Amino acid sequence: MNLKFIIQNSKLLFMLKLKIGDTVKILQGKDEGREGKIEKIFLKKKLVLVPGINIYKKHVKGVSGKRGGIYEVPRPLLISKVALICPKCKKTTRVGFRVLAKEKVRVCRKCGREIDAKVQKAHKSTKKA
Repeated sequence: MNLKFIIQNSKLLFMLKLKIGDTVKILQGKDEGREGKIEKIFLKKKLVLVPGINIYKKHVKGVSGKRGGIYEVPRPLLISKVALICPKCKKTTRVGFRVLAKEKVRVCRKCGREIDAKVQKAHKSTKKA
C-alpha cells in the first residue's frame, strides 16, 4: 500500500458527515426531492442506502428452490447526491464540526445547533411492594 491510499482512506473515515439513521433529502436523480432515513453506508465506495429510494426492477430467472419474477431492489446513492436534514430546524444543511468536552460533535451550519444531541435517559424509580 502506498501512502496516498492510506491518507485517502483515513480522510474518508474521519470526514464522514452522515450517519446511519440520519434523515436526508435526495438532491439529484429520479427521486429528487424525496426524503428518507439512511439504512446503510458503504464507506469505501462513498455510497448510502436509503430504503424506498432509488428502486430498480431486477428480472430473476426461476432456479430450483427459488421463484422467478420481477423484484424491486433498492440501489445505493452517492453521498454527494443527498443532503442532511437538520433535526432541529428541519432544513437541508451542510455539516460542521465542533469540539465540546474532548468530544467532536456534528453541528448544523444553518441554525448552529448540535445534530448529535446526547439523549439522557430518565431514571425510573420503581418501588416494589
